[in-house]
Amino acid sequence: MAETTQNMEGSTPVAAEEEEERDPESNSLLQPLIKRSRTLSSSPLAIVGTKVSHIESLDYEYMTGFIYFTGANLALTLFATFLCVMFAPTAAGPGIPEIKAYLNGVDTPNMFGAAPLIVKGHQLIALKWRKSELGKWRWLLLSSVMISITIYLVPSLQIFGSIGAVSAGLDLGKEGPLVHIGACISSLLAQGGPDNHRVKWKWMRYFNNDRDRRDLITCGSSAGVCAAFRAPVGGVLFALEEVATWWRSALLWRTFFSTAIVVVVLRASIEYCNTGKCGLFGKGGLIMFDVSDVSVYYHLLDVVPVVVIGVIGGLLGSLYNHLLHKERKNMQDAFESQCSSFHFCVPLLLPFLAKCSPCDPDLLGIICPSTGRTGNFKQFNCPPGYYNDLASLLHTSNDDAVRNIFSTSTPNEYHPTSLLIHFGLYCILGLFTFGIAVPSGLFLPIILMGASYGRLLGICAAPYTKIDQGLYAVLGAAALMAGSMRMTVSLCVIFLELTNNLLLLPITMIVLLIAKTVGDCFNPSIYEIILELKGLPFLEAHPEPWMRNLTVGELADAKSPVVTLCGVEKVARIVEVLRNTTHNGFPVVDQGVTPPVGAPGCATELHGLILRAHLVAALKKKWFLSEKRRTEEWEVREKFTSVDLAERGITIEEVIVTKDEMELYMDLHPLTNTTPYTVVESMSVAKAMVLFRQVGLRHMLIVPKYQAAGVSPVVGILTRQDLRASNILTAFPHLEETERKRK
Repeated sequence: MAETTQNMEGSTPVAAEEEEERDPESNSLLQPLIKRSRTLSSSPLAIVGTKVSHIESLDYEYMTGFIYFTGANLALTLFATFLCVMFAPTAAGPGIPEIKAYLNGVDTPNMFGAAPLIVKGHQLIALKWRKSELGKWRWLLLSSVMISITIYLVPSLQIFGSIGAVSAGLDLGKEGPLVHIGACISSLLAQGGPDNHRVKWKWMRYFNNDRDRRDLITCGSSAGVCAAFRAPVGGVLFALEEVATWWRSALLWRTFFSTAIVVVVLRASIEYCNTGKCGLFGKGGLIMFDVSDVSVYYHLLDVVPVVVIGVIGGLLGSLYNHLLHKERKNMQDAFESQCSSFHFCVPLLLPFLAKCSPCDPDLLGIICPSTGRTGNFKQFNCPPGYYNDLASLLHTSNDDAVRNIFSTSTPNEYHPTSLLIHFGLYCILGLFTFGIAVPSGLFLPIILMGASYGRLLGICAAPYTKIDQGLYAVLGAAALMAGSMRMTVSLCVIFLELTNNLLLLPITMIVLLIAKTVGDCFNPSIYEIILELKGLPFLEAHPEPWMRNLTVGELADAKSPVVTLCGVEKVARIVEVLRNTTHNGFPVVDQGVTPPVGAPGCATELHGLILRAHLVAALKKKWFLSEKRRTEEWEVREKFTSVDLAERGITIEEVIVTKDEMELYMDLHPLTNTTPYTVVESMSVAKAMVLFRQVGLRHMLIVPKYQAAGVSPVVGILTRQDLRASNILTAFPHLEETERKRK
């Protein structure tokens, strides 16, 4: 592609041969993609391409270039949207809230299947191992290795949805999709592949349990963060602080091992790309935004602007969360075509409003102004020797824009007006992009906004502090992320690994703590807001104060009566209950049990709890009895295995039961959990919620305070939905008034 032609007036004459060689039209291989107009051959203006392809020339036809790049961006956006809408709706968005909900106990259908993985990432390579060569814990190690190896391939492959969304120049990143991709790979490894094409190896039955699957998804999430930010320790802490609900010491070293393998594979890939075989994608290293070349000197007076950055970061982060929540509620359907057009038109036109700045002659080894595909100083609409600072931020990739703002020892490179425009523009673009049906991440857009306002404050504080403006940009990015996402420890380590400057640790800690504290005073984190918008029943760590004034018995009375089954139940009754209800657990009771000494009549005993999946499995196996009796233990072992009961995805509609079979019986005693978690009806909802969350329950039975003949042994059953604050306030409106007065 031809280099940008320049105005030759006033320049030193050169030989005709050299002029002909410089002329783009003298060489067909150097001609620009968009033909220039003969009437504009002496114009000093230039049109800089968007993030799709950086094509620069002084003589382009404006309308032709506008239509060309708008069409390219629109096609890429619609391509990503088509994949999400038609094949994998769960692939839209960052994916981190859904992972957080799953690790909290919410199993979203098709969230970690093959379709979201293909749309967001890449195909999974299966390995074949013999049972004798691989034990249970070795499989966990192998899974961690495979997650880490395959997760790094995603940035290089960048398939389908993420490619279209990022390449279209939308205000989003690939960090969230990378975390989701890691979780998808983990889930597929745990269950042996997609639902319809699972590997039926015997040793894989060890992983047909929620605990191992949850551990693998946690490892995949930490590996995804490590691959996105090249921060291995930050990835482990991110999984600990933000994603995982239940954590233990064994999970710590497994996630650490996964991220360690990511770094090893990353280092090997960088060495391979340094040979020049990766083209334009071969640049970079383990440190993405290196600011280690500047010394950090600060005194007590310098803490004042640092505190101001933290306070502003918390305020702006909470305001950004509020606007995202409000905007998403008011505009449920976003038009991706309009979003793409807006993302192209505005960044393309705004640099015309910026002033041209002269190039600094002291910058050694840096091309200024740059006229090719790369470069930090874009010659947008500027004469030779000048550059457009706003175009240098808008007409490049998001990663390069962050590097430009983080650049140190460049006190005069960016005008405050350009930084203010850049900050406001990305705030609007972030609100405009949020919620569209494309794979998207929130990290990089928030970093861009925070870096802009941080450097702007650094310019204002320059006469009073010795801290470099680039370091202020780093602190601003950290503050805005803490104000929006409400993380501290993991963000601190991630930014240290991103910037490679350990001297920033003390002031980074101060900024993060202040920003999180200020943000918590106004609204929850951005991920909690997304969980609320999607209706995922996420249980918080601490119950609401008003939950202490409500008992679980009162909560059970506000619900419909509990559906129970007898220990030996008729098949027709079981089929009727499964078809007419959506409950996933049913208490099993035995009638006519001999009561304790001194109690009159016969009592009803609570035998335990049986799951819907086990009932469907028993119906599918045709485990019927011709008479009403209890079965022996050996009969159960002959008919069922642990794999049969662990099978998922079977519905009652798929089971065919004949009319004659409806009159038979089923013994539910062997399939019943005889030791379910129970609470007395007088227990407070707050205490029950803490128990429910800490143990990781799915159902909790409510038993009466007094046992007597004629009294049902179970008062009700609590699920996750019953313990949500919004559902409780709907059933008890007077509590909502109390909550409003408290606030």
